[in-house]
Amino acid sequence: MGKASRRRAAGGNTPRENRSRDRSAQPAAFVARPFEGMTGETDWVAMREVVPAATATVTFKAGSVADTAPQTATVATVLPLSWSGLRRADGAVMVALQSGSTSGDASRDIAQVLLAAAAAEVGMPLPSTPLATAATPTLHDVLDSSAAFEVTVHEGFDFWFPDVSELDDAGKESLERANAAAIPTTKMESVPSAYWCKVGERTYLRWVLPHDEDAATDALARLLAASVTSLGEGTRLLGAFRACGLLVPVWELDASRGGADYEKAVAQLSGRLDEAVGQGGALTTEERRARSGLLSRQVTLR
Repeated sequence: MGKASRRRAAGGNTPRENRSRDRSAQPAAFVARPFEGMTGETDWVAMREVVPAATATVTFKAGSVADTAPQTATVATVLPLSWSGLRRADGAVMVALQSGSTSGDASRDIAQVLLAAAAAEVGMPLPSTPLATAATPTLHDVLDSSAAFEVTVHEGFDFWFPDVSELDDAGKESLERANAAAIPTTKMESVPSAYWCKVGERTYLRWVLPHDEDAATDALARLLAASVTSLGEGTRLLGAFRACGLLVPVWELDASRGGADYEKAVAQLSGRLDEAVGQGGALTTEERRARSGLLSRQVTLR
């Protein structure tokens, strides 16, 4: 009997078996809808995929970080030099949602950076972090789910620094370049997670829908077949993309009008979408054709 056979016969585990049982060595499993169940799920998705410059404050769950660590943190769209996280000189914890390591579960990826940044020394950036594993906590484990998730959209990236006036010339020049590249964006007030933006001379509405992805696609197909997806003269539904398990339709708007001009139309369309989602049942031939058209132009982000 060989050594491996004798170990199995004696009830011992081989090194391979031990590794297979160690969750810390297993990669995080893919999760199609990583922010499901989080307060403000659609805005988590928007900050990760749609909005160029925005922040929100999150609160750590009691006991998830040391008593001496900050009990709140700022999640941001991006940070300087594409850092994953940062413990600023003033002690504040900041974590980027659009950069950092990417495993199969965005919730674990972000939670890992939040915990690392909260434990980091003051003034230390986190350029990157190891990939999350099956043992890494999720955002649901780390954050207080009862706290509101309120997104603040910024014109640029001045929020990176507590006092921009203290930057040296090189720092100010770098910030100016970043601010110049920021796409003008406005958060709509009439519905959650809809964002008006201007890209060059054209304007768009990107709206993260809260419904199950398939149900949202069916609902949008019903409205498209009925020719009721318009937001007014000079607007058109371009298509939709999928992000973090949710559907994000995109409209081109009249470039001469601002986001506030579309609040009423978006609210009305929201009611039609909710009604179409609740309709259920099989799609008609025209609705199936509209759905196929949507899917043919659809892409998946992450």
